[in-house]
Amino acid sequence: MPADKLEVLGLGNAIVDVIAQAEDDFLVTHGLAKGGMMLIDEAAALRLYNSMGSATVISGGSAANTIVGLSSLGIRTAFVGKLRDDEAGRSFAHDIRKSGVHFETPFASDGPSTARCLVLVTPDGERTMNTYLGACQNLGPEDIDEKLVREASILYLEGYLWDPPAAKEAFKKAAAIAHAAGNQVALTLSDAFCIDRYREEFLELIRHKVVDIVFANQHELKSLYQTSDFDSAVAAFRNEGVLGAVTRSEDGCLIITRDVTLAVPASPIEKLVDTTGAGDLFAAGFLAGLVRGSDLRDAGRLGGLAAAEVIQHYGARPQVNLASYAADNGISVPA
Repeated sequence: MPADKLEVLGLGNAIVDVIAQAEDDFLVTHGLAKGGMMLIDEAAALRLYNSMGSATVISGGSAANTIVGLSSLGIRTAFVGKLRDDEAGRSFAHDIRKSGVHFETPFASDGPSTARCLVLVTPDGERTMNTYLGACQNLGPEDIDEKLVREASILYLEGYLWDPPAAKEAFKKAAAIAHAAGNQVALTLSDAFCIDRYREEFLELIRHKVVDIVFANQHELKSLYQTSDFDSAVAAFRNEGVLGAVTRSEDGCLIITRDVTLAVPASPIEKLVDTTGAGDLFAAGFLAGLVRGSDLRDAGRLGGLAAAEVIQHYGARPQVNLASYAADNGISVPA
């Protein structure tokens, strides 16, 4: 790492995204729940891949996308995620380093291949994800670089990482090191799929203050508190006493603390193309503002702007320099 202090460290699944357009009837034919995320094995991944049309291959992974977005905003970043030493793994490592992110997690020399997420985008821009976790499942406590964790002002964790037992232990170890160093820990709930499996554990992380900052969309927040009423979910979260950033698609976002709830409008777009990565890039913008001392409203505006950029093209990573994009839109990232 350079001499300057690391600002945000991401810990998550290192995944290569395979993105293709699909009609709704394709999803029905293959028994896929539109807009959701399903874990599949390698054989199912191969079958689905062979049925997909022309596809674009782009490095992805939820926390990795956020970290790349932060780097594009000028934030000093690092990432920890497990890859196999194969073509997809080497491609991921090249891409994330090229984005200016410090990445030194050792490759696995054996075991499952590098993870892949098969993303089907319907004409309305909705994405349906089918994920083969592969090498991601072998991320463990031994992969945690304690020095990096201590250096980072914010540790960012993804809910998807809560599935594999070894990765869960890595998650807990990193959070404990971060708090011992006086740093903050952020968690994205990732998907209602994750919440349905680990609702009580996620609530325990929040209530025991293992995490200080929580990212969710409105559907995930309602799922967390098992209510169909969004206002009730907001009220329940407010009582937890942590900072929350809740995205609401075209309605922008809510920033929630115990004492304040701020509504921040969405950034305008010309055309919705692909919602893949919208939440990841919102988190990037919000964390960029937070780590650089912006007030919560401006942090929310930065999040909305980063999300607006990524949903206007295919893929979950920015196609422009986000710091310049923000400045051009009147929202500069503080130095």
